[in-house]
Amino acid sequence: MPHLGINEITFLAQGLKWTLFLTAIGFVGGIVFGLIVALARVAQNRLVRVLAMAWIALFQGTPLLMQLFVVFFGLPLFGLNVSAWAAVAIALTAHASAFLGEIWRGAIQAIPKGQSEAAHALGMHYRARMFDIVLPQALKISLPATIGFLVQLLKGTSLAAIVGFIELTRAGQIISNQTYQPLFVFGLVGALYFAMCWPLSHWGRRMERRLAEAPR
Repeated sequence: MPHLGINEITFLAQGLKWTLFLTAIGFVGGIVFGLIVALARVAQNRLVRVLAMAWIALFQGTPLLMQLFVVFFGLPLFGLNVSAWAAVAIALTAHASAFLGEIWRGAIQAIPKGQSEAAHALGMHYRARMFDIVLPQALKISLPATIGFLVQLLKGTSLAAIVGFIELTRAGQIISNQTYQPLFVFGLVGALYFAMCWPLSHWGRRMERRLAEAPR
């Protein structure tokens, strides 16, 4: 029967920790910069909108793997030496900001314009209209899609192994090479990913159903 010792289990746990850490860094960073992208995407200034569209097109139109390579190997060409984990965090944040920005852009534009126009007629300035009226509703609408992207981001952290970072998938590969039990090891790794992703996916589906059943 396949067996993993305490050292192998500890090593997998360390990889799992870094997978969760990278997901948190990328998602939180994506929220911050994604909100900026979303607001730029619906801004009145045409140049700002075009720049936001270019940012979204760049990171949605290229593979995450390529983005990791560009950050890890490209930044040193400009004298910016970054560690593997920092390169992965930067790439994941930029990647997440483009996708979350577009998700939230759609949600913002789904809010009836009459609400913003009414607030403007009452003398509310742009910041108050956006942050007190539009964004709370938009973020609620976008929650299922945001959770769905979080699941994709969590799985995307497995690409960090390409630049030498040891997360869950890479840890599983190393242990598999040591124990010669690839089916058992990667079955365990897959089970860990499932244990993390399935509850999030289920939560997203519940939120989607709840929004669909909510009175308009």
